[in-house]
Amino acid sequence: MNITQEKVDALNAVVKININPEDYQPRVDKAIKENAKKAKLPGFRPGMVPASHIKRMYGKSILVDEINNLLSDSLNKYIDEQKLEVLGQPLPKLDDDKEYNWDFNDNFEFNYELGLAPEFNIDFSSKDKATQYVIKVDDETLASRIKNIRRSYGKMTNPDVSADDDVLYAELVQLSPDGSVFEDGISNTASVRLDQIKDEAIKASLIGLKKDDVLTFDIQKAFDNDAPKVAGLLKIEEDEAADLKSNFQLTVKNVNRLEESDLNQEFFDKLFGEGTVTTEAEFTARITEELEAMMVQDSERKLQDDIYKLSVAKVEFNLPDEFLKRWLKATNEKLTDEELEGGYNDFATNLKWTLIENKIIKDNKIEIKYEEVFELAKVRLDQQFRMYSPQPIPDEQLGQYTVQYLQNKENANKIFEEVKALRVFDFIKSVITLDKKDILFTDFNKLVSEK
Repeated sequence: MNITQEKVDALNAVVKININPEDYQPRVDKAIKENAKKAKLPGFRPGMVPASHIKRMYGKSILVDEINNLLSDSLNKYIDEQKLEVLGQPLPKLDDDKEYNWDFNDNFEFNYELGLAPEFNIDFSSKDKATQYVIKVDDETLASRIKNIRRSYGKMTNPDVSADDDVLYAELVQLSPDGSVFEDGISNTASVRLDQIKDEAIKASLIGLKKDDVLTFDIQKAFDNDAPKVAGLLKIEEDEAADLKSNFQLTVKNVNRLEESDLNQEFFDKLFGEGTVTTEAEFTARITEELEAMMVQDSERKLQDDIYKLSVAKVEFNLPDEFLKRWLKATNEKLTDEELEGGYNDFATNLKWTLIENKIIKDNKIEIKYEEVFELAKVRLDQQFRMYSPQPIPDEQLGQYTVQYLQNKENANKIFEEVKALRVFDFIKSVITLDKKDILFTDFNKLVSEK
């Protein structure tokens, strides 16, 4: 076997692999014998099928499989030995001029295109700057959070008349353009949350209703053309919801109201554990502390996003774009040319960041330990559980859940990549200048939404 490499340019190469019968014949013979032992064919006892018979019946398909296996093994070994940093995967170059008999005597030649990672340097210093926002809780955000928590532990009542933030359990029926009920149209009974109504005029019309009241409204306008929301209420597909133009008749079946829990010791004990919090002031302080902890995470995500953009803009290098586009098409059969062109820039930017990550990890000898992966997975699971209950899960039980979670290879890889990114961000933060700036949560949200 002979393997050679031809450099097309700094980012592209072609690897040529020549395979002779002596390279593949031992593998083919072995595969034929193994198939003969396992074959169950009429007229032969199990395990007694002659190898010559298997070769005559299945020889070419076995030869093709073994050639492919040999190519894959040889190419991967060559890339590893030559320490080639390959982007994507090698793509076979088709040559219509070459024809083979597949008669166990052919000399084969296969060519593969490689996209190569660029060589580059990255040098962060204190001259590089990013803003680290210190987010402060504003009164509006604090009041909203306290209200939601109190409602979560409150009780359901059924008032006679609807008010702001109530839920209408109602029948929704599609209407024709003339206002009559659309025969065989869409209908469903669903819970309509008034706090999710986007149009203020429609929301006002739904306040003050009582059981059996009927009104007509524009469901698309009510939910600001939110197709998933409309689809969920009507139990239809999102595509159908997006194209829906009809008004709907709403008939109130019941008015539901979630009353806020009293700020008493029973409520505090449910929320934080017995005797941990005993006054309203302590309760407010704990909620403020939890909000600020969440806001630290928001600030950190913003800082990471800014560092990501800073890094990608700071390092200038080219990618083997045409090769990568062919590779994306080859590995995603349903990908259209339009989708490829529309999404390629984002793909290329993320790939650049990955290369920057890898270089920082390599140059600074940063090691990712299992303990780091385990602890981050534990944190992420704890965050998920707290979405459903403020009370923390016992540490031992959380650890067991984490072990189970990481046994899934996809989960483990996901957390590993997150740890890797966090270590790189930490390194960059230790080198550049971070300008700290206080900001209210409402102003921070406006800042993020403007980006």
